Amino acid sequence: MRCWHLVALVLVACTPQGNRPPSVAPIAAAPPPPQPQVFDVAAIDTWVTAILERHEVVGAQLVIAKDGDVVLMRSYGHVAVGGDAVTDETAFAIGSVTKQFVCVAALKLEAQGKIAMTDPVAKYWPNLTRAADVTLDDLGSHLSGYADFYPLDFLDRRMQQSIEHDALIAEYAGRPLDFEPRTKWSYSNTGFIMLGRLVEKQTGVALGKWMGEQLFVPAQMEHASLDPPDDAWGLARGHLRFALGDPEPVRREAPGWIFAAGGIYASASDLMRWNFALAGDALLAAEAKRKLTTPRVLTDGRSTDYGCGLGVRNQGGEVIWSHSGAVSGFLAFNAFVPRTKTGVTLLVNTEGAAVGDMHQAVLGLALAPAQGVPVIAGKPAADVAKEIFVGLQAGTLDPSKAGEELVAFYDSKRLAAAKSRLGTLGAPTRVEVDRPRERGGMEVTSVRVVLGDRTLRATMFRSTDGLVQQFLVLAE
Repeated sequence: MRCWHLVALVLVACTPQGNRPPSVAPIAAAPPPPQPQVFDVAAIDTWVTAILERHEVVGAQLVIAKDGDVVLMRSYGHVAVGGDAVTDETAFAIGSVTKQFVCVAALKLEAQGKIAMTDPVAKYWPNLTRAADVTLDDLGSHLSGYADFYPLDFLDRRMQQSIEHDALIAEYAGRPLDFEPRTKWSYSNTGFIMLGRLVEKQTGVALGKWMGEQLFVPAQMEHASLDPPDDAWGLARGHLRFALGDPEPVRREAPGWIFAAGGIYASASDLMRWNFALAGDALLAAEAKRKLTTPRVLTDGRSTDYGCGLGVRNQGGEVIWSHSGAVSGFLAFNAFVPRTKTGVTLLVNTEGAAVGDMHQAVLGLALAPAQGVPVIAGKPAADVAKEIFVGLQAGTLDPSKAGEELVAFYDSKRLAAAKSRLGTLGAPTRVEVDRPRERGGMEVTSVRVVLGDRTLRATMFRSTDGLVQQFLVLAE
């Protein structure tokens, strides 16, 4: 439901278990990830197990595919505190990973001539705000300007009361726009409730049933369902770690709020089968798939790195389809390289567990290592890049982390300029590096720094001793 790139520790009010204070154990240092130069499934499994235990994740599933083959499918922990063990058949809430399913549904209807993604919202909801100026595609690509009904990262009081889908649409798409359509990318779950209702109106079939027949069955998703009841067989239960305490069960959002914005439950193996099906020809024809996976461009020419319900980015020369999800008690991460059919799916039933970086690290390990790239001492490249960038925002460069020439390059004048230009952009929300390559005996990576709705790029060179020999922030 929440923003697709957001991974955060959520601190919310909840009821402690009994009268004892929540336990706060010392946090051990995280074990280092396996070396990227060798793809070792056993080492990855051991590392993931350690990270999940460190974050006290109640239950999880991990599936890794590499070059068209599933090379790891593992289940960890329990469906609930004190409950049964998670199996490969257990279904987890996948949150906003649901959105790509909804866009595929809309594009299938378009291929059948029932709708057009260029249709104005006014064709179906004439009374909504600026309905003649917002298109169906704007709804699916977060360009509409309609207010997001789920902007927070915890279950607020509104969402503990049931709501009808049409009432939700009337309320949140009836407000003044947050911005002019297509001038800004801003995450809004509201548009997906609208697309889900549109599928129902055009097919005369409940969305969950339609998805089951038209999407889940063709993709061989055997454990998937939309908005299953609490007592449905095989579901994991959601939990929250509040302020470093023990995981506690949490309630789901009340009926009506999730639906097409994030209501699918599925296993990690289901999602990997979906990835394969989406990359093939079983679900969409070529033109529809192009619409799904082409990043939209704002009116000022900037790319959003987002298609329809699906994040699309370039990393190390590879196109990566990705999305994360977070609904009450669950986190989901799904990323896939369609060219090589390589991907990583991670599902957990514990909010407040910072496992998003782990998912990105495993994805990096799954991508074929570049030949001849030297082994670098010290922290992973993304961590180092973030430290250097944040330092430049503050007008500093730690000489213990940088080579002599880079320290000389960043003299007082350049450090002051970096502080004045970068320091006002706020803290990075995400830092990613592409697959490393070799140059002059060094590891070379391209860095992508996300700061709110802005993205900066940089180049980073590291020598084998771990020192950064080059870090240049590129013009937007």
